[in-house]
Amino acid sequence: MELEWLNPKLLNNTPFARRDFLFFNRVPKVGSEQLIELMRQLSEINDFSISRAPFSHPIHYHMGEVAQGELLNVLDDLGEAHAYSMHVNYINFRQHGMTQPIYINMVRDPVERVISWFYYRRTPWSVVQNYRVTKKFLSTQFYKKDFHDCVLSKDTECVYEQGASFTQTEALHIRQTLFFCGHDPVCEPFNSYGALQRAKENVEHDYAVVGSWEDVNVTLKVLENYIPKYFRGVTQLYYDGLAKEKRNNNTWKPKIREEVKEIVRKNFTREYEFYHFCKQRLYRQYLALNNLE
Repeated sequence: MELEWLNPKLLNNTPFARRDFLFFNRVPKVGSEQLIELMRQLSEINDFSISRAPFSHPIHYHMGEVAQGELLNVLDDLGEAHAYSMHVNYINFRQHGMTQPIYINMVRDPVERVISWFYYRRTPWSVVQNYRVTKKFLSTQFYKKDFHDCVLSKDTECVYEQGASFTQTEALHIRQTLFFCGHDPVCEPFNSYGALQRAKENVEHDYAVVGSWEDVNVTLKVLENYIPKYFRGVTQLYYDGLAKEKRNNNTWKPKIREEVKEIVRKNFTREYEFYHFCKQRLYRQYLALNNLE
């Protein structure tokens, strides 16, 4: 007897997308550059076009209804059989009178992602990129800051207060759930129950796949089977070449002591709940593929 919770038809949102358009609203520091490169190569094999937001574009943490509508009009002009990626919170296309795309994203251990972002902001290439956009350099003290000292001294950048809003913290990047929750006020408070529940609902109802490079084989197989139009052949392509590369790898990031990570983890309870929810859903999708074979 088929287990209902492993029914592949109930775990596959791709058929419900009324438009042949893949939208990767990528979370920062989850390995999205690697996935984008795979998609670029697959576009030549599977006959779809691909584009991405320019590096100079800011991360869209919060957009009003008008700005959301303007963005969706731009995406609508990209046409069918197209994959687009950008750093932006989830947007419900239906609420703007448009058909929902095929949504995908990636997740990563919340604290590891925060550490990665902390040091990424201090890499030479990130500093140059930020200067090109803002025409400003931050202080020398900022660039020399160490994550251990930042956490232990309770520096503003490394204080992750429950329920903190954008105006109360420098660490906008800490909210992984934000990219799945959306732009409403309920999504803003850090590590909040409301943001967690909204993010879960959106993943369950609208995301075809939320993968993770921590489970590379599972992610590749799920992408290939649940979104074949765009990811047919992705596993072979990955192991034929891309697996040997380390795209966007930060050699400037040191090894962080476990006790410091544990201090940070204590304030990421709901961020971890969401992360594990996405991983469990990914494995359910993977196990359900046995019912298709």
